[in-house]
Amino acid sequence: MRPRSRAAGSPGLERLSIGEARRIAVAASGLARRRPVGRRDRRHLAAVLDRLGLLQLDSVNAVGRAHDLVLYSRLGPHPPGLLADAAYRRRELYEAWCHEASLVPTSAWPLLAWRRDRMHADRWWHGWVEGRADLLASLVAEVADRGPLTASQLSTSLAGGLPRAARQPWWGWDDAKRGLEHLFAIGRLAVAGRTGTTGFERAYDLVERVLPPEVLAAPTPAEDDARCALLLVAARALGVATLADLADYHRQRPALAKPLVARLVEEGRLVPVEVEGWAPPSYLHPEAARPRQVAARALVAPFDPIVWNRPRAERLFDFRYRIEIYTPAPKRTYGYYVLPFLAGSRMVARVDARADRKAGVLQVPGAFAEAHAEPAAVAGPLADELAELAAWHGLGRVEVGGRGDLAGPLRLAVAAGALR
Repeated sequence: MRPRSRAAGSPGLERLSIGEARRIAVAASGLARRRPVGRRDRRHLAAVLDRLGLLQLDSVNAVGRAHDLVLYSRLGPHPPGLLADAAYRRRELYEAWCHEASLVPTSAWPLLAWRRDRMHADRWWHGWVEGRADLLASLVAEVADRGPLTASQLSTSLAGGLPRAARQPWWGWDDAKRGLEHLFAIGRLAVAGRTGTTGFERAYDLVERVLPPEVLAAPTPAEDDARCALLLVAARALGVATLADLADYHRQRPALAKPLVARLVEEGRLVPVEVEGWAPPSYLHPEAARPRQVAARALVAPFDPIVWNRPRAERLFDFRYRIEIYTPAPKRTYGYYVLPFLAGSRMVARVDARADRKAGVLQVPGAFAEAHAEPAAVAGPLADELAELAAWHGLGRVEVGGRGDLAGPLRLAVAAGALR
C-alpha cells in the first residue's frame, strides 16, 4: 500500500488529493462497480439500498423517474416494477420524509422516529394543525374504513365539498390533502402505493396496515443514537464528506450534527482527513474503498446522491449543476431535464434528454462537454450509454439536436453506433 500523505499544518491528519477524494466518492456511491449481467432482481436492489441508504423520489418523468434512474446508473436495465414491488408489495422499503420525499429501507423506521415527532412543530404545519383535530380524526376514520385512499378518493365532505372530478390529484392541496400529508409526515398514515392517472398519486393507509408489525414494535433508539446511525449511513454512501455533506444526507441540522460527528470520530467510526481544496474539515468512512482508478460510466439522475448536494458536486467534481425545469425556456443554459455524464472519476459532459414515447425516440436537444473534457473522446461512450438508456425504455433510436459543443460529435457517434 502506498504511503498516505499528511497535511503540513495538521500533524497526524491524512491529506487526500482531490483526485483521491473523487475516486473514493464514486466508489462509495456504487457507480464504480461493474453493472450486473442477466436479470436484475431484488438482491441487486438490496445491494444498492444497502450502500445508499435511501432513494429520493421525484415525479418528473421526462426520461424516467429519478429514483429509477438512480438504480439504472448502477444496475443497468432492470425490470420496471423492481422498485415498486419492493416498496409496495414486499414492504422492504417505505416512503418517508428523509432527504426530501424518499424511499427508505423499512428497517430504518425506528431511526426516523425523532423526525416524525418533530413534524408536529415543523414550520410547514405550525399553526395549520390548530383547530383541525376533528378533520384529522375524520381522515383517519375514513382511511381506516375505506383505505387505502388517494386524496381524490375522499368523500366529498372531507374534500371541502368539491365534486371528485374537480379535485386535482397532484397539486390540489385543500385542507383534506394537507391533512393526509400531515398524518403521513407524523407516522399515523403511510403510503400504501402509487396510483392515479399519473401513476404517482399517493394512496394512504393506516401505518399498522402497511409496515410489518415487527418493525413497528422494534425499540426506538435515543435521538442522538439514531442521528449517529444516520450520519454513518451518509458517510458510507459518500465515502468522504464534510460535516455539512453528512448532515444534508438525511436533512439534519449541521449544528446538531457537529457534536455527534465529533463523537463518531472519538469512537473511531469516522476518520478526520483534509481534502485538497476543501476549506471545511472532512471525514472518511473507515471502510471506504480507496481505488487507484475507477472505470465508472453512467448518466446520472438529477437527484442521485452523487450530485444532489449541489455545493458538494461543485467542490468534488468542479461541476456546477442546477435544475432548470422551472426556468423559462429562453433563460435555460443547458435544457429542461439535464443528465450529467460520469466517466471514470469526473463529470465530463451533460445532456438535455427526454423520452418521446409516442414516437419511440430518446431526444437529446443539447449536449455539452465540460471544459476539461475533449468532445471527440466523450462522444463515443456517451452515445453507447444513451443507446442503452433508450433500449431500456423501449425507444428505437436516439436523436441528437444541435445545441452544445458536443452535439456534432455525439450525433456522429450515435449514427456510427446504429450501424454496428
